[in-house]
Amino acid sequence: MKKSERLNDMIRYLNNLEYFNLQDLMTKYNISKSTALRDISSLEQLGMPIFSEHGRNGRYGLLKNRLLSPIIFTIDEVYALYFAMLTLESYQSTPFHLSVHKLNEKFENCLSQHQIRQIHKMKKVLQFEAIQHKNVSRYLDKILKSILHECSCKIHYLKNNQQKSFQVQFFKISARYGQWYATGIEVHSNQYRVFRCDRITSIEEELTSHFSIDELINLSLELYQSEHHIDFEVEIAVQGVDIFYKEHYPSMTIEVGDQTFIKGFYNPGEEEFIASYFMKYGHFVLSVQPESLKQIIQAKVEKLLHYYQQL
Repeated sequence: MKKSERLNDMIRYLNNLEYFNLQDLMTKYNISKSTALRDISSLEQLGMPIFSEHGRNGRYGLLKNRLLSPIIFTIDEVYALYFAMLTLESYQSTPFHLSVHKLNEKFENCLSQHQIRQIHKMKKVLQFEAIQHKNVSRYLDKILKSILHECSCKIHYLKNNQQKSFQVQFFKISARYGQWYATGIEVHSNQYRVFRCDRITSIEEELTSHFSIDELINLSLELYQSEHHIDFEVEIAVQGVDIFYKEHYPSMTIEVGDQTFIKGFYNPGEEEFIASYFMKYGHFVLSVQPESLKQIIQAKVEKLLHYYQQL
């Protein structure tokens, strides 16, 4: 480890300590006593508020009433953090109470002028494409809070232009193509459900806790696959592999070899959904099992063709 990397890591390590001694640094970083002393001197020069206590059990401490030195990032780390932050611009809503614009301002205040010029130049040539949604998810923060507190929620949800009520214990928030989804177990039926967050019109957190997060995750794997599930196996051309990696679902796996297969299952009532998914592969689909799924896909293609013929 280079000295600059060691000092940067040392700042993070010492930031969580009230006191430390030379042996702590020597052991953690496998360095000699003289190197540890030089590193402490370097940290003091960087502005870290270190003081020493002399005596038989001498040690070092950090002044907690002063701000510690900022973490020093390499330029590659700056680029990575900056473009990770830009992903938030794809979302009309986030689970966090923040303005992406203000977050960007704070981030740049921590950088040197050279680093700021570099990231602005990099932004011109490195494009980050994302789907912009205008759908507002007003309750992401409450959903996240309920998950962390392991509490259930009563939600009102707009489905097929009708208001419906559910008591749900959420355990996952996910984002895909600019859209937020919340996954949970409906309390009364123990049914696995996924909700589009922008369609949640109100939410009330309840104090009851039915399961831990780990129990919910394990339970969801059991509940999602019903005892009447239908297994499928779809062979695709190698050109379709990219489509799978761009979008697929937890019930699906891919096997790539001399032949490429997408395997998985769907529950009764999900046939139309699965058929629509495989229509995206177009002529990259080589075979479909079971035959009933193939027939549903054929019927959807014929219906689409009929629609365009009538235009």
